[in-house]
Amino acid sequence: MTLHADALRCLTAWDPPPGRQSHLRSNYLTHLHAHPDGMERSCFPDHLTAGVIVLSPDLDHVLLNLHGKAKRWFAFGGHCEPADTTLVGAALREGLEESGLERLDIDPVPVQLDLHEVDFCDPRGTVHHLDVRFTALAPEGPDDSAHRTSDESLDVRWWSVNALPEGLEDDMHALVSLARERWASRR
Repeated sequence: MTLHADALRCLTAWDPPPGRQSHLRSNYLTHLHAHPDGMERSCFPDHLTAGVIVLSPDLDHVLLNLHGKAKRWFAFGGHCEPADTTLVGAALREGLEESGLERLDIDPVPVQLDLHEVDFCDPRGTVHHLDVRFTALAPEGPDDSAHRTSDESLDVRWWSVNALPEGLEDDMHALVSLARERWASRR
């Protein structure tokens, strides 16, 4: 199965909440059906990306990265690579690369979709990342020695879910809440 086929399978099987998430899922599926290269960054101006929000096992902390180009705090994620075979695998790879953690317990079902413009990603102009976000648990609780900053980040830091960084975007607040609900429901 190709990454493109896996993304179609993953999004078709996902039961999003009604409203914006359902609408985004429909748009993502339409994009994939229209673009065999819809998973690749060369698909301009829209392409799917994969991300992961990392929580501590007690669900009280979230690991975020201060993005080097955007200069804002985000979950981990980015472009799919030619070696990626699944969407959840791409999210896991991004999470491990960008967090420096050695392993993550990732939930294979998307937790949130987010469509956002990125003006620093492509020399041709503004692109749209059709982001598919997953959630994962870190192997240990917040520990400053267990993670590291990648080449793409200015900082990687654990934050209490009750004291998230100032200026964190609304979709990131929603993602943290959705991820906590997902893991709490599995216990």
